[in-house]
Amino acid sequence: MELLDQARAHVDSGAFFTELARLVAYPTVSDAPEGRAAIQAYLDEVLTPALTALGCDVTQHPNPDPAGGPFLVGVRVESPELPTLLCYGHADVVGEAGQWRDGLDPWTLTADGDRWYGRGTADNKGQHLVNLTALRLLLAERGKLGFNLKFLFETGEEIGSPGLDEFASQQRELLSADVLIASDGPRLDAATPTLFLGARGGVRITLDADLRPDAAHSGNWGGILRNPATTLAGAIASLVDGHGRIQLPALLPPELPESARAALADVVIDAADEGWGDPRLSPAERLYGWNTLEVLALDAGNTDRPVNAIPGRARAVLQLRYVAGTDVDGIATAIRKHLDAQGFPMVEVTADASFKASRTAVDNPWVGWARTALNEVSAKPVALLPNFGGGLPNHVFTDTLGLATLWLPHSYPGCLQHAPDEHLLAPVAREGLVLATALFGAFSSAPPTLRR
Repeated sequence: MELLDQARAHVDSGAFFTELARLVAYPTVSDAPEGRAAIQAYLDEVLTPALTALGCDVTQHPNPDPAGGPFLVGVRVESPELPTLLCYGHADVVGEAGQWRDGLDPWTLTADGDRWYGRGTADNKGQHLVNLTALRLLLAERGKLGFNLKFLFETGEEIGSPGLDEFASQQRELLSADVLIASDGPRLDAATPTLFLGARGGVRITLDADLRPDAAHSGNWGGILRNPATTLAGAIASLVDGHGRIQLPALLPPELPESARAALADVVIDAADEGWGDPRLSPAERLYGWNTLEVLALDAGNTDRPVNAIPGRARAVLQLRYVAGTDVDGIATAIRKHLDAQGFPMVEVTADASFKASRTAVDNPWVGWARTALNEVSAKPVALLPNFGGGLPNHVFTDTLGLATLWLPHSYPGCLQHAPDEHLLAPVAREGLVLATALFGAFSSAPPTLRR
């Protein structure tokens, strides 16, 4: 317990806050040219020294995709006979989409009670700093880790991780390991330590009813001209009804595995709207084990200044958030066939997969090992989620590298990542450092039967 007390003291002393302030000061925005210089500085001045201090040989690699930035890999080999751990984080953050409240600057870490405000505090600088600190504490206490360590940092997660899959495929030997342990995304809630095993994927679907170049007077033409907005509303309703229930079976996964259902049985979601979504599923099952079709944007006419005219065109952008096991390759074709059968051949359909779904099986032996190790030091039972609701490049590790993936998040759903006033909760950072230290500390004694 002395090592875990050191972890608590590291946060309580202000040392963690001071170090995080330095990380936040780098405006590492991956979709802005000026951010690329900050990213390079962050790799050179922050992450490389941090990995070197852990005894890693550090190499920087160009991205095979020109749209993405470089990769940084640190490798510490204590013995070929020992298990190997792969960790992951991303150095980039999102740009500024709005005004932060008075007194807050995105690049200056500011404490307000238990909230530590700054861009990247939750996504992902605060989270990878927790893990780097845990490894550093473990090494200082033992004089060794007791396992081999590999740490991969990418610099374009916020723009879709361009080149990451190709890089992993090219560098299988460099990144080979027994398991991935990483931190990103939120835990179930601020008070509940969480372990999740993957991520939902996303497909963006555009529906376009472009019927005529001009609007037509609603009095002179109403009742004889097809209204594209009404048509589009009907087309959408044939895919997902007014209560959020998907109507087209091709947009659903084949099943909710019993192991996933069992893992979610005790997970409580307090924020679910009554009567929304598939009533056969619990809110936790709908969020973490099932698919959802959401309308992201609708456009027809001018709602701010409507005129008495039938619009000539209506468009909608939808998103299918889907779990592993869903067949998304033929989604556009399936929707096209469905809309034709429903009498909507005039609605054009396009679909683009933006990120893939993947997850490690709930009954994978690494999952039981990790949950046991975490529950031994956690004040309350650790929630186990088959995947979290958002997207991560988890498929790179499960599908390309063939690893079991364990995600230990150090943030919470209300952290406002990607929005103004992003923040990290101090109690979550403190608990996260304890949990990460315990989990990494247990890795050296993981049963040999778990190794690849």
